[in-house]
Amino acid sequence: MPEPESPAEIFDRALRRKRRDRAARSYESFVRDHMLEGIVERLEGVNRQFRQVLDLGSFGGGFELPGAEITRLDAGRVWSSGGVQGEEDLPHFPDARFDLIVSAGVLDSVNDVPGALALARRALKPDGLFLGAFLGAGTLATLRACFMAAEADRPAARFHPQIDVRAAGDLLSRAGFALPVSDVETLTVRYASIFGLFRDLRGMAATNLLPGTPPLTRETLARAAQEFAARADRDGRTAERFEIVYLTGWAPDASQPKPAKRGSATTSLAEALKSKPQEPQ
Repeated sequence: MPEPESPAEIFDRALRRKRRDRAARSYESFVRDHMLEGIVERLEGVNRQFRQVLDLGSFGGGFELPGAEITRLDAGRVWSSGGVQGEEDLPHFPDARFDLIVSAGVLDSVNDVPGALALARRALKPDGLFLGAFLGAGTLATLRACFMAAEADRPAARFHPQIDVRAAGDLLSRAGFALPVSDVETLTVRYASIFGLFRDLRGMAATNLLPGTPPLTRETLARAAQEFAARADRDGRTAERFEIVYLTGWAPDASQPKPAKRGSATTSLAEALKSKPQEPQ
């Protein structure tokens, strides 16, 4: 009997590794830096000492934690120098290896996001913490609109599928995390031309990784650049959005607070509403 075919993957893994290595030559890290700042802010609210840390999708590093031993993993050969080279959705570490995992700027280009999150949860010690950030739904809305207009007759798939904040929280729950939280923050950047945006996307290894995308013609590029310029403000700059989705989840542990069991309340909602004082007329 023939072996069953593996499901088609969304992203080209070989191209992803190549793009990440290329980005090392002109890395533009402002979006990931912003993500790391958000992760550190959330970490500062946790009264805990973390000793064994995994930087999942590390690029050139950037995340530091005094007193901790940090293991770095990246898909790119150049970025993984001194760390581990590998895909975030493939197993690399034993269970219960780390007490903190951070991931900034990579989950939106991982083929199996649920699998990557499940592996992260398994790699955490009980009551270990996962803090992640990635570009979610609504990112590059202006650029998408420009290419839709430029390729109106035959639009090509040039933009990655995106995860919104609600779906991100569901993915945490499906992966087995306790106390899951997801929230979103908008980062707006103004560009003098579409080419400045392209430069930043290449520098952060955030260009198209979809297999089979037709090459970008000069005519299409020129029309997209015109559309981008037509959306400029009075200063001649066009605003682009980066929607950063943050994830927080804990590896399950018996010491964690549990939600009250359904039906355990001593007062019904109806009785509580009846006893509520009336507002003055």
